Amino acid sequence: MMKIGTLSKVGMAVILSASMAGCSSWDSMSRRQKTTVGGAAAGGVAGAVISGGGILGTVGGAALGGIIGDQVGK
Repeated sequence: MMKIGTLSKVGMAVILSASMAGCSSWDSMSRRQKTTVGGAAAGGVAGAVISGGGILGTVGGAALGGIIGDQVGK
């Protein structure tokens, strides 16, 4: 079984974030919703990098980033 490196996981997170940003529903979202999604994406990438690709770090970063993005979008 091939082990996926941290850089590959971060790359996948960036690709996922970019694909989410390109969704057709993006135009109908409010500014607050957009900042929440953006914050969650950035937080997930940051959490993955900091934790070395750990699931808890990635999910925790996404959750924290989403909360911060929500507050910024108010």
